[in-house]
Amino acid sequence: MPDSRDIVDELTARGVRLDLGGSVHDPTDPIGRLLFTVLSMIAEFEADLARARTREGMALAKAKGRLRGKQPKLKPTREAQPVGLWRAGNHSTLELAEMFDVARSTVYRAIQRAGPAPASAPAPAPAAAPPPAAQ
Repeated sequence: MPDSRDIVDELTARGVRLDLGGSVHDPTDPIGRLLFTVLSMIAEFEADLARARTREGMALAKAKGRLRGKQPKLKPTREAQPVGLWRAGNHSTLELAEMFDVARSTVYRAIQRAGPAPASAPAPAPAAAPPPAAQ
């Protein structure tokens, strides 16, 4: 309703009048304001009904298992390949995206979904620094 009032105020400032069935209604007089208000209420009611029907239809589809959304570009079995290559450090995300014909964001999401790398054998301790050279 506040949006419709703003629209009516803007149209009134421009001198616009509503012509319905041969009757001209001025939004500045009481009958014209009533008509504009009723029309905006009906429009808002229709929008609410459409939203309610959409939510109801989505809930029904979800209950029947038909609401799945957009399917991922990489199947879960194939998603492990770029993640493994990335973890091995052999390829950048850009290279993997080109290899698997997907966007870089898809590679990033695959890596994120895979979670942290599994714990492997501990890395060897760094070698001790060589003693300073004698002069």
